[in-house]
Amino acid sequence: MPATDCQGSSAATFTNFGRSILSLRRDQVHSMDTIHPDGASSHELELESFQKNVAERISGLSSGPDEILSLSWVQKLLDLFVISQEEFRMILFNNKSLLHRAPMDRLIAEYFERSVKALDVCNAIRDGIEQMRQWQKLIEIVLIALDNQRTFCDGQFRRAKKALIDLAISMLDEKDSASALNHRNRSFGRNNNNSSSRDGSSTHHRSLGHYRSLSWSVSRSWSAARQLQAIGNNLAAPKGNEIMATNGLAVVVYTMNSVLLFVMWALVAAIPCQDRGLQVHFYIPRQFNWAGPLLSLHEKILEESKKRDRKNACGLLREIYQIEKGARLMNELSDSVQFPLTEEKETEVRQRVQELSKVCEALKVGLDPLERQVREVFHKIVRSRTEGLDSLGKGHGSD
Repeated sequence: MPATDCQGSSAATFTNFGRSILSLRRDQVHSMDTIHPDGASSHELELESFQKNVAERISGLSSGPDEILSLSWVQKLLDLFVISQEEFRMILFNNKSLLHRAPMDRLIAEYFERSVKALDVCNAIRDGIEQMRQWQKLIEIVLIALDNQRTFCDGQFRRAKKALIDLAISMLDEKDSASALNHRNRSFGRNNNNSSSRDGSSTHHRSLGHYRSLSWSVSRSWSAARQLQAIGNNLAAPKGNEIMATNGLAVVVYTMNSVLLFVMWALVAAIPCQDRGLQVHFYIPRQFNWAGPLLSLHEKILEESKKRDRKNACGLLREIYQIEKGARLMNELSDSVQFPLTEEKETEVRQRVQELSKVCEALKVGLDPLERQVREVFHKIVRSRTEGLDSLGKGHGSD
């Protein structure tokens, strides 16, 4: 699948762009803004503050205490978007008169089109979070069977083993699971007439259908990879004349476009969703003070995706890796146990149970706040677009 073309203008285009928005703005003789002692207008300071804040927030994702692609890191990523989107919305509100002028009317309309495409990504991510809740329930079955037991017996391990197998199947990537099922069940409980069957293969197939049969918010043909490409399509840094014609607002719109694309891309990288793909190409001129930290994060996530044990993962979230690793080790251990357990084996079992308990607790604590944040991102996008279309006088439909 070809990478999204996010190529910006040539180096020559940025001859003037190397100057700050502030210096470009000062070239304009007529200004109605309040002038500060240092010669900067309130408009100039507002735009420069936005760029600085975005750069600091992105840098914080690289240097903070939270491990990249962990649940806590993804929450910080969504905070970055929500806060930046709110600042962006206020800038548009403060410059309503400029939104009607070319090329600003085109640039803001293109941003709204990209943001609408991001709504589908939010819906798909919420589906993925719900899928992870089902994994949490399976881990809890394992913990109930094996945790805090004075002694272990064969029946406990059989129950834990069944849950581990169901977990392994339900965590298969969508492409991999296609070979296990002719199609994914799309409604809860469908084709489940033989629920009393003791056939292992049948049970595993039903389990996969069950945990992939939740109320999916996107169509079966929808593709996260194609949606990301659509968001990034024709995204190019503004030319000098566009910056001048929009009083610097073109730079703000491009910055918000880039933040939108990166946040949606990182969500798709981390969380299970339909037809994941990371082929989006980021080309951002280094003149932007947030370009360096954003491209560095992009590279780190790509490196993570290329690791041998992560290539076929259903998501790069650190907790997903911990689930896969912990479940695999526990599954292998359960295959090798003989009763009565030796002291060494019992110690190993308790260690593996403890590891699964930690990741289960992380899911229990982190998934609900994460879903609320994704919902907030969705509503922030809708609100900004509605207000923007009202300001442009185009009207809007319900989102």
